Amino acid sequence: MIAPAFAAAQSISIAGDVHANLLRHQRFMQAAAEQNVQLLVFPELSLTGYERGLAADLAIPPQDAVLQPLRDLARELGLTAVVGMPIRLAVDAPVLIGALVLGADGSLGVYSKQHLHPGEEVAFAPGHGGSMLQMGQEHIALAVCADFSHPSHAAAAAGQGATLYAAGVLITEGGYLPDTTLLQGYAKQHAMTVLMANHGGITGGWESAGRSAIWGPDGSLIAAAPGPGELLVIARRDANGWAGQVVSVATL
Repeated sequence: MIAPAFAAAQSISIAGDVHANLLRHQRFMQAAAEQNVQLLVFPELSLTGYERGLAADLAIPPQDAVLQPLRDLARELGLTAVVGMPIRLAVDAPVLIGALVLGADGSLGVYSKQHLHPGEEVAFAPGHGGSMLQMGQEHIALAVCADFSHPSHAAAAAGQGATLYAAGVLITEGGYLPDTTLLQGYAKQHAMTVLMANHGGITGGWESAGRSAIWGPDGSLIAAAPGPGELLVIARRDANGWAGQVVSVATL
């Protein structure tokens, strides 16, 4: 059985413009498929940008038709994409920070951010997590940003047998070293691959550090983006171990 290749989509979101961001996501998915990537993880709230003031108006039910072009493309390409979107699980339900799993088989999975950053409670409610994904022999646990700042979150994933811990995030330069130190530590402590997909540019007034990265189960760095910008950060494994690659993506 061929081990799947994983990638972080370091995308730039246009504030509140879901249509424009859908087109950018499609380009990332096509570029990932060209690299034989089977799992592509986007940053936190990638389809709207990290726009807390717009979240209530932009929130959708996970089954909303607006996602159908991405779901169709995922199936066509044979690729599973994890995209960020504000969601409501019912019409009058609170807004959650969602990571929606658009399956290569046409399925839809829902993960919602469990731990909020201070200040996020004005726009969002804590979510409920979600089920682990399975791709070949890989067991994949998802996280969204502040989730990973709680060591219990990564420990729970490892306890459930996760071999890959994949987080869509928004991390600025000031938070980059402490946050990536945590993530790299989880890789080594729990012997699981860790993927971090960061925004590629300014979003919600925050200047993202970019530098999306993937660490191997021994804590070693497999691949990392050199800075901000729109890039794929890819990890693939063969009989000789892990190999990393960084690929530029043209979205305009």
